Amino acid sequence: MRTLLLLAALAGLLPTPALAEWVSARVVRVDAERGRITLRHGPIRSVKMAAMTMGFQVADGLPLQAYKPGDRVRFSVVEVDGELRVSKIEAVR
Repeated sequence: MRTLLLLAALAGLLPTPALAEWVSARVVRVDAERGRITLRHGPIRSVKMAAMTMGFQVADGLPLQAYKPGDRVRFSVVEVDGELRVSKIEAVR
C-alpha cells in the first residue's frame, strides 16, 4: 500500500496543497468605496498571466485605505466566478 501511495504521489495523482503565490506590484489607483485596486504587477504564474497593469476586486475586509498610488506591495489572488480577486495584500518596505 505504501508503494502505491508513493507511486500515485510521484505521478501527480494525489492532490497537493496549493501554496499562495506572492506577486510584486506597485499601486496605481485605489477605489476603497468599490473595493477595487489597480496594480502594475509582475507575472502571475499560477494563472499564466503576464506582467501588466490591471484593476482587481479585493476580498471583503482588506484595508484598502492603507494604500496609495506609488506604494510597493505584494499580493495574492484567487479566482472567484471566473474573475481574479486579491485575497491578500501587504506593503513592501
